[in-house]
Amino acid sequence: MLTPPKGDFYSVPLNAEGTNAGNAWDPAKDDGCKAYGAAGLMRMPTRLRISWADPQTLRLETDAGQQTRLFHFDAPKNSAPSLQGDSIASWQKQAQTRGFAPPYDGPAPGKGGALKVVTTHMLPGYLRKNGVPYSGDAVLTEFFDKVDVDGTPFLILTTVVDDPKYLTEPFITSEQFKREPDGSKWDPTPCKSK
Repeated sequence: MLTPPKGDFYSVPLNAEGTNAGNAWDPAKDDGCKAYGAAGLMRMPTRLRISWADPQTLRLETDAGQQTRLFHFDAPKNSAPSLQGDSIASWQKQAQTRGFAPPYDGPAPGKGGALKVVTTHMLPGYLRKNGVPYSGDAVLTEFFDKVDVDGTPFLILTTVVDDPKYLTEPFITSEQFKREPDGSKWDPTPCKSK
């Protein structure tokens, strides 16, 4: 994946302060890990590894940037701000009569529902590797949905970034991850911090 050129802010609803911060980006002075923060990480080409860290914490690991996100179904630790921030998770029942799934009475396993994750306490970072900023005040809301397309499992992720400092409105994106038969392509590569 190529890094977009400096000043390429297409589709990101930046305000004047966000545009100025993005235009001030200098690749020679860039901390190579800022694009791997929670609000930008899942938009990169990456593979995921998802497991339970404990009965109340879901762990999501990425091979791009070698990042680990923890989704807490109870209260997070509220530690110092970090690239991945503090994430609170909950199962959301989404009764449907059309779309990806038939009506269900979830969200019990096997009965449907989406995983909703709200992340705060993030260090400032980039929505894209070319310095498109998000601030430490940003709130990331994600919806993870598992769907099967012709028998192939996909994870559909809808992300919403709200940032009163740099955005004029929520930045909404959607990513898709196809389940692979095994972990043979898993290749963790750390981000390069200066």
